[in-house]
Amino acid sequence: MQANPFSAEQQQRIIEAIRQAEKATSGEIRVHVEPQCPSPDPVQRAIEVFARLGMHQTKEQNGVLFYLAHADRKFAVIGDTGINAKVPADFWESTKGILRSHFATGDYTEGLCRGIERAGQQLKQFFPYASDDTNELADDISFD
Repeated sequence: MQANPFSAEQQQRIIEAIRQAEKATSGEIRVHVEPQCPSPDPVQRAIEVFARLGMHQTKEQNGVLFYLAHADRKFAVIGDTGINAKVPADFWESTKGILRSHFATGDYTEGLCRGIERAGQQLKQFFPYASDDTNELADDISFD
């Protein structure tokens, strides 16, 4: 099973979605993709990847990880402590709903792009873009 199910064009679409979303918020968004989820719980695996990618090192602790194990058909969306301290408990449900509807048909690219767009819209309420904001995390997709 290949680690990367995306063509170069699809990867560019996802990266561009991240860049567009981050123009509205100081939040930092990453995407991590792997074939299988080594943990029974994709949220637990996402937490491990979040730490390994150093996403907790953002100034406002406002990193967001979209995790996808495509062969296992598992995914998770998690935010850092700065986000979780400010947002309602069901904050990620609408984003996960968008992902779920596209992933169910195998359209991972569109699902990620739409989910990232939605997350950016939601995050700007709590973490608006500031003129001195810097891109603290890479916008590329990480693969295992």
